[in-house]
Amino acid sequence: QPQLVESGGGLVQSGGSLRLSCTASEFALHYYNVGWFRQAPGKDREGVSYISSTGGTTDYADSVKGRFTVSRDNAKNTVYLQMNSLKPEDTAVYYCAARLLTGSTWTLPQDFASWGQGTQVTVSS
Repeated sequence: QPQLVESGGGLVQSGGSLRLSCTASEFALHYYNVGWFRQAPGKDREGVSYISSTGGTTDYADSVKGRFTVSRDNAKNTVYLQMNSLKPEDTAVYYCAARLLTGSTWTLPQDFASWGQGTQVTVSS
C-alpha cells in the first residue's frame, strides 16, 4: 500500500527520453515538496531532483542538469520527471518521495517520510 506511485519507466536506448510520473494515492501531494531519487545495483540511493510544493523551487544533481526537468501539476496531484538524452549510467530504480520540510538540503532520503515502490529505468548502449 504505497503512499506514492511512480510510473513511466522502461527500456530505452542511449539518447532516448522517458517521462516519469509520481502520484499520491491517498493524500494531497500539493502540500508536499517532492524529491526524485534513484538507486542502481551496488550503489547508494542518490538524490536526482527536487521540486517545492508550489513548483517555485527546483534543483538537480549535477549528473542530470541540462538533461532532466522536474515539474508538477497540482491540479492532477502529480509530479513529473522528464528525462532526456538518457545515458546507460542513468539505469536505476527511480523513486519519488514527499516531505513537508523545506530548505536548501534535499538529498537526504531520511528527510522524506512517504515513498513510492519505484519504477525501473534501463538505458541500453
